[in-house]
Order: sequence, then C-alpha cells, then structure tokens
Amino acid sequence: MSPSSPGGAAQGHDNDHEHADAAGAPLDLLLTDATRSPWQRILPRTSTLRFAAGLAQHPAAVAGRLRGLAGELGEVVLGTSQAAPDAKDRRFSDEAWTGNPVLRRALQSYLALSRTAEALVDDAELGETDDLRVRAAVGNASDALAPSNNPLVNPRALRAVVDSGGGNFVRGVRNLARDLASSPRVPTMVEPDAFEVGETVAATPGTVVARTPVFELIQYTPATATVGEVPLLIVPPTINKYYVTDISPGRSLVEYLVGQGHQVFAISWRNPDVRHKAWDADTYGEAILSAMASTRRVTGAGRTALMSLCSGGILSSMVLAHLAARGELDTVAASVLSVSVLDQRDAGLPGALLTPAAAEAAVAASAARGYLDGRALAEVFAWLRPNDMIWNYWVESYLLGRSPKPFDVLFWNADSTRMTAGLHADFIDIARRNALADPGAVSMLGSPVDLGAIDVDSYVTAGESDHLCPWQNCYATTGLYGGESRFVLSTSGHVASIVNPPGNKKARFRTAEKNPPTAQEWLALSEATEGSWWPDLSAWLHTRTGDECDAPEAAGGPEDPPLDPAPGRYVHAS
Repeated sequence: MSPSSPGGAAQGHDNDHEHADAAGAPLDLLLTDATRSPWQRILPRTSTLRFAAGLAQHPAAVAGRLRGLAGELGEVVLGTSQAAPDAKDRRFSDEAWTGNPVLRRALQSYLALSRTAEALVDDAELGETDDLRVRAAVGNASDALAPSNNPLVNPRALRAVVDSGGGNFVRGVRNLARDLASSPRVPTMVEPDAFEVGETVAATPGTVVARTPVFELIQYTPATATVGEVPLLIVPPTINKYYVTDISPGRSLVEYLVGQGHQVFAISWRNPDVRHKAWDADTYGEAILSAMASTRRVTGAGRTALMSLCSGGILSSMVLAHLAARGELDTVAASVLSVSVLDQRDAGLPGALLTPAAAEAAVAASAARGYLDGRALAEVFAWLRPNDMIWNYWVESYLLGRSPKPFDVLFWNADSTRMTAGLHADFIDIARRNALADPGAVSMLGSPVDLGAIDVDSYVTAGESDHLCPWQNCYATTGLYGGESRFVLSTSGHVASIVNPPGNKKARFRTAEKNPPTAQEWLALSEATEGSWWPDLSAWLHTRTGDECDAPEAAGGPEDPPLDPAPGRYVHAS
C-alpha cells in the first residue's frame, strides 16, 4: 500500500484492515482489563474453578470426549484423519500443512485437541457469564498453542532458515528483545518512524484557534469557495490521538468533508498525566461545550453539528442531554455517532468480564496511579484478538525476522494516550450500571441525563463485522435518542468503518427508511448500497448545516485567534 493512495490503500491491505479492526475495544472491557496483569486476563480464576466443578459433575461426558480424542489422534498417526482447518484460517494456508505428512499430523493433532477443549466447555454446562469467560480463556490458549507459532514446524519459518542461513531467527530474536524491553510487551505492529504526524498522518491543513488545559481546537482550512454556514465539530475518542478521522491523505474523513464544502473543526485532547487525575466526565463535558462555543464564535453561526466517535460519543451524548435539560439544545444542528455504544445490554463477553470486583479493582488501580496508562490499553487491545494482533506479528517478526508493513491505522493505534483516573472511574460506573439507558441514572454538569430528550436529528454508524462495538448495540441508540435517526451499517469492522474512503470496491453499507424496535427487524428492512458511506453522510449533513456562504478567508476570530498550524501541540505529547 502507498499510505497516500486513496483507492489502493484499502484494497492492498485487506489483512491489515482486519488487524486494525481489533485495535479498539468496548470501554467496559478495555478499561477494566487494562489495570490487570496478563495472567489475570487470560485465566479467570473463579470461572475456571466452576469449569472444573462442572466437568466433575459430568464424568461420563468427559470420558466420552477423551475416548473420542484418543480415537482421533490414532487416526492422525495412521494418516486416515480427515480433520482440516477452516478454509478462511490464514495461519494454515501454506500448502505444506496438507502436503507434508509430518506437518499435516502436527496440524491435525492440534485441531483434535483444540476442538475437544471447546467441546468440554459445552459439557461443563456453565452459566452464561462463566461460559463466556472460559471460552475466551480456552480460545486464547488454543491460539497460543497453534503449530503455526512454533518455529520448528512452521513451513514459512523453515524455508526462511534455508533462504537466509538462519538469519531470520537472528533478526527475530533481536525484534523479540526490543519488544520485551518496554511496554506494551507485544509484537511491534508498525515501526515508530513509519509515519510523521503532521506530514503523512494528521496532515489536512488547518489552524489551532483555541487551547485550554484539556484540549486544542483545530479549524480546518476550507477547500471550496462556499461552505455550509453551520460548522461540524468532531469529538474524538479519549483513547489514542484524535487523528483517526484525519489519517493519511486520501483516506482522511476530515479531508473528504472539507472537500465537500463543510466547515470542519476537531478537538485534539491533551494527553493527561498524574497532575490531571481529577479530570472526570464533567471536565470533558465542559470542554466539549467550550469547543462548541468557539466554533459558533469563529463562524458566526448560531448552531453546531457534532460528530462523535466511540468514547467521545458517550461524552457528547451526555452533553446534549445536559443542553436539553437547560433548554439550550437549539444550539445543536445535528449529531453523528460512529461506533459508539450507549446501551450496554446484551454486550456478550465484555459484559461478562465486567464483574463488580473487577471494576472496583480497576478503579482503585488507576486512582492509585492517577491515570490509566495508554501502553496498558494497547496491550489489552492486542490480546482481545490474539490471532490478528499477537500471533500474526509473532510469526512475521520473530519467526521470519521481518519488519512490519507501514499502515496508518496501526500507527495511530500505537500512538497511545493516558486516561485520567477521574474519567476512568466515571466510564466504569456508567458501564456497570448501563446508566445511559436509564433516564436520570447519571448526570452531566449537574443535569440528569435523559437521552430521550435529545430531539435533534442523528446519524448513527456501525460496522457489520465489528466484534468490539457490536452493531446491534450501536443500533440501540436509535431508540434512545428522541429525534429522527438514520442508521448506517457498514460492511467494515471497528476502525475500518471510520476509515472508509470512497474508491474501495469492496465497501458497502446498508440503510433503511424506518428504525423498528430491534436490530434484526431493521436488517430485514434495509437495502445495500455499494461504496463508502462518506458521501451519504455528507449529503445528510448538507441538509442540516444551513445555507451556503462564502468560505472564511482566515482562521479564527477576535476571541479565538490563530495559535499554531494544525495538528497543533497536544498531538505530539507522549
């Protein structure tokens, strides 16, 4: 891929997109697990004990599974086993896994053992929560023990030994030592100098027009002679840097919207440290209000449209509810939410892992330190999808001795930030109580949060293959907000559903004219459209951002003077 190629980028790195889609997480799981050790994440102690007890209560079933395993292993030895991996499992795509009798037996033995382990979880008849936890642990162990991770049997590694005279392992050991030397202790997914912030990522021209201790506000330079009079303010996640919406040229949502005649502003959050431990949801809510006020002053508009992503969507939704409670929602033209889960019900594994004890321990750990370390977050990101984010790079970096390909989204993912203890505690509390789905259960700046009082139009996006923020949970927002809502379901996953520029021939999205009560009903009504959803968003915004007016000739204004060129100072802070 050429990082700046608008069409070829998405097509040339399908595998990288899938890996990048693992570079995010549901807040409840992410913010809890980031304070725990790797062993605590992998081995859920209480659930493991219940698993053992469940097997003890079904000795006949266990004996049957073990007899079946012995029989299957016997067939493997004799060469009569028909066990085969999933055709889509890239770990075993090399023909040597089926053509070489030794490697074929190693693979079939692994499949027999892993499938027996999965079947034993069924036999234990655990409750839903314990079942989800144990399945996750069994899956992680199975992924780790895959023969593709073993340098002695991986055919690609063995060929590399012949081709390089063993140089691949020398380079691999060097790479392993480097990665173990500092957090996060996972394989490097992109070289730290693969991109340069402000040059090859976060490169759309603009100006910082406001700076507070919490954020910088970037006003992007117009690219058209006329613009919509109502500005669009992007509220990024509070995890990682802001520029997921301004990734490399040709793949930048900001660049696209500016080119479509929108006045675009973006918040760039400060990377906090221990001095800022008391910053909480109210602190960030006040920052969003301040940024909205600046956009109105700079543009002379009476309203602002918001586009909020992931955790930014939680905060901006609370802010909108606060404005509704104060009778000031008329300052908001529209709300766009992307991969943001407000209703945590039926959250699957993330909900199962968010036990009261785990939540309390997570909050206590970050409170003691003053913040949640971004490197710990990155490690959790990786272990959520170990095949894509750990073992794939284990093979490439340590067994083959290669450097990772430059990929902009993975560079952004590695550009980690900290989260204040105060905000961490608030997010955990909201997730534990599913407070946003319960009117008045939580407050923002003293106002009870009732999402039903937000009667502005909303545009909600999700990724069909997003395993982190399930699209069904994102769809639930259409029933929480009080205004008219348009739901857009992209075929992409978590991150690729945001970084989804026109030109990708594989892109597609679904829409429907109505929003019935359930996600499955909506799916049945929906129709597919080929291509990116960005043009659909732009058209939707144009109908809600006022008449066309002359583009401003200069950035800022009397109360919000130009300070620095984009991307500003805060994005560079480590």
